[in-house]
Amino acid sequence: MSHTLYETSILRVQRCELAVPGSNPDMFEKAIKSGADFIFLDLEDAVAPDDKIQARKNVIEAINDLDWKGHGITLSVRINGLDTQFMVRDVVDLVEQAGHKLDTVLVPKVGVYSDIYMVEAMLNQLEMQQGLKNKIGIEALIETALGMANVENIAHNGALGRLESLHFGVADYAASNRARTTNIGGLNPDYPGDQWHAALSRMIVACRAYGLRPIDGPFGDIKDPDGYKLAAKRAAALGCEGKWAIHPSQVDLANDVFTPPAKELEKAKRILTALKEAAAAGRGAAALDGRLIDAASARMANNVVKAAEAIAAKL
Repeated sequence: MSHTLYETSILRVQRCELAVPGSNPDMFEKAIKSGADFIFLDLEDAVAPDDKIQARKNVIEAINDLDWKGHGITLSVRINGLDTQFMVRDVVDLVEQAGHKLDTVLVPKVGVYSDIYMVEAMLNQLEMQQGLKNKIGIEALIETALGMANVENIAHNGALGRLESLHFGVADYAASNRARTTNIGGLNPDYPGDQWHAALSRMIVACRAYGLRPIDGPFGDIKDPDGYKLAAKRAAALGCEGKWAIHPSQVDLANDVFTPPAKELEKAKRILTALKEAAAAGRGAAALDGRLIDAASARMANNVVKAAEAIAAKL
């Protein structure tokens, strides 16, 4: 193990992150009862330009008036991009009027670390101004070719501050790379495999190297639950901690995939027990069910047990 280690600074259960348009307040009450671990109230892509200001007001009112914590929800807001005229007032109004109830802000289309630095500097000033006791975290969407080209640098430098997680925004990433597809997150029949595998894996490695949570983005076809679950399983197999839901019907699908199954948890505990017994007998490895297990097996098993414990504590 390298002497240089970046521990995860903020531990949160994030199996599913439900996207809720800020321009549709009728959806807020339904979202809060959806069972999602995270909810982000959206001021960006889901809101038409003429509705941006009213959506911001809707979101601030909802943050203050609804009992998010009472429903076990971590609350985030996706602000508008740094290249728009809406972003500054998004951050200022959110923190000044509802910062005490806000867990994170989700920054879209992050291309370079300085994008994170700008939002972090604003949060630093606003939290001091408001005398806030809570520290608002930052999440970043990696959804452009520039962002993916700089993902390691973004993760490395961001992890020293407020950055908690990176999300893979597959739709804008496809557009940025001029990929020949029009679906969101699904497989392309013209591509022999998963065309997002390499990009998602690269983002996950950057996250794990620097102690961030990797989260998979949306799956656009809400009438294809099987396709959603397959996409979620691919992301989980690579190391993602959760996935977006763009409709409440996808929440339970994500929670199911990213919750360790009972058999997997039982096996992980058996691995740890077997290795503990082997260590007591002076052995560094053991056999379980006809297979060799060693210290690496323990690290993998510990990941499963810790994830299950965190989910159980939340529930």
